[in-house]
Amino acid sequence: GKVKSRLAATVGEQRALGIYKRLLLHTHAISKNIDADRFIFYEDFLNEEDLWENSIYEKFLQQGSDLGQRMKHAFEKLFSIGYKKIIIIGSDSYELTGSILNDAYEALPMVDVVIGPASDGGYYLLGMSKFIPELFDNKSWSSDTVYADTIKQAGQLSYTVQSLVTLNDVDVESDIDFDKLNRIA
Repeated sequence: GKVKSRLAATVGEQRALGIYKRLLLHTHAISKNIDADRFIFYEDFLNEEDLWENSIYEKFLQQGSDLGQRMKHAFEKLFSIGYKKIIIIGSDSYELTGSILNDAYEALPMVDVVIGPASDGGYYLLGMSKFIPELFDNKSWSSDTVYADTIKQAGQLSYTVQSLVTLNDVDVESDIDFDKLNRIA
């Protein structure tokens, strides 16, 4: 009952949990072979015995009261320990590929921000080549304006932005193409 609550409202908690697990498996499959350091930020506790191998993924706890603050903290932490290009993704898109992750990573030396718009108005990926904390402020998270608000804000702050292909993001039942979902991981 703690994951995919909007989806669970129509498909039930058990089916929502099953969909969530498939999305996690997909995210793991596309991220584990990327030529970059990988980090997992957990909400409640660090799970050393889960899908995310300790030899591949470094683990931290999230900090912050909302999604924006948690993402802001993750970027701040990684920039503070010396990283120059950082990409953050969630586990809500079964259309996300390793190729898209690589394209985003390769774009970062040439732009300040790379963003992957989701068809619901949010985004599935955000990357930065410098820490821009303002991008996490004054947003209605989980709304259909997050992507547009982020693009507008970056432009007002005079940062260069590259947008990626628009992908589906699973929040509610109508977001799911079950044929595609069943072919992943």
